Amino acid sequence: MKIMQSAFLVLLLAAAAFSLPQDFGEAVTTDLGMGAFASDSGPILLTVDSALVSRTLGNPYVMFYAYMASRDGNRKISVAAKEIVVMFNGRELTMPTVSELRSSYKGINRDYERYNQLGKEGVIASWVRNYQFPPRPNFYPPMNMSTEVAVDTGSMFGFYGFQTPLYLKNPGFSKGDKLTFVVKDRKDSSLTSECEVVIK
Repeated sequence: MKIMQSAFLVLLLAAAAFSLPQDFGEAVTTDLGMGAFASDSGPILLTVDSALVSRTLGNPYVMFYAYMASRDGNRKISVAAKEIVVMFNGRELTMPTVSELRSSYKGINRDYERYNQLGKEGVIASWVRNYQFPPRPNFYPPMNMSTEVAVDTGSMFGFYGFQTPLYLKNPGFSKGDKLTFVVKDRKDSSLTSECEVVIK
C-alpha cells in the first residue's frame, strides 16, 4: 500500500510540475567574438551580430543582424518588428519603419554588401548552426531588381528560424556602448528574450 501511495505522490508531483509555466531563468548573453552575441536561455533563441555597426558608426542609421528561433520546437513564435525594442542608456529605442528608412537613408544595399563580406564565425559558433534559415523576406529587404516586400512579422517553428537586419537610428553610438535587444512573441508577452550587445 505504501508503494502505491508513493507512486501516486510521484505522479501527482510530476503532473503539477508540468502544469507550471516554463521557467527559462535569467537571460544570459554569450560574447561569441567578432561582434556577435547570443542568448539561448529564453523561449526565443536570439543571436545579434554587431560586426557591421562598429564599422559604420558615422552613419545616420546602423544595421545589426539578428537570428531568432523557437527554443521549444513544438511552439510557433512570431515576433513583430514594431515590438522589438533596444534599451540604451536608460532609453528605449525602436526601429524605423521601412518607408522612413528608405526615404531617409540610401545605404541599405551597401550595408548588405558589406555585411555579406564579413566573417560569420562568431554567429556560427552559437545555437544558429543547429537551425535552418531559409531565404525569405525580412524586415528590411534591400532595394534591387527583385526587391521583395518587407514583412512586419518574423515567424519561427521547429528547426526553422528567422533572420533579419535590425536597423536603428543612430543616437551617437560609439565603441564600448552596451545595448539590450528585447524580442517577444506578438501574442504572448511572457515569451520574451533579451540579448546584450557591446559595440566593439
